[in-house]
Amino acid sequence: MRKVRVFESISIDGYFTDASGDMSWAYAGREDAEFADWVSANASKGGELLFGRKTYQMMEAYWPTPLAAQQMPAVARAMNAARKYVVSRTIQPAWNNTYLLRGDLVKAVRDLKESDGPDIVVLGSGSVAAQLGEAGVVDEYQFVVIPVALGGGRTVFTKRCKLRLLDHRSFCCGNVVVTYAT
Repeated sequence: MRKVRVFESISIDGYFTDASGDMSWAYAGREDAEFADWVSANASKGGELLFGRKTYQMMEAYWPTPLAAQQMPAVARAMNAARKYVVSRTIQPAWNNTYLLRGDLVKAVRDLKESDGPDIVVLGSGSVAAQLGEAGVVDEYQFVVIPVALGGGRTVFTKRCKLRLLDHRSFCCGNVVVTYAT
């Protein structure tokens, strides 16, 4: 059976967006070559990607562009080559290798888990991650903890969830990557 992993950038107080829905704080940190190398290596591990509509539209607008290929070539190659699923009732995906998931999200992802293939990574997409977490479909969470406190916002957790630490790594820029199993 395939695993479902959530990859999310969060503030030190646990939010993936601030109270107004802004996420720019997650990308405003200092440059760190070691962290950039980690991001490239992590993106190159493979797997299929699952997005909510908003995250998908942000990703689709950037990763297929020449600018993305210039700024982060390994990540751009991985993002463009990966099979992608988007949860939406309103859009028709145009990014290559993208498939639309309609209907019951939890059932669709459970069906994907039971099918053959690589693991599935929910990239960003906090609402999708929250729904899957609440339904007990998520196997692992990988958080990039950004050294900023937001004081409020949205979290991927809707109920108490006990997690087991699998790995952690800190970087000079202050980011800490933690991976937990459910």
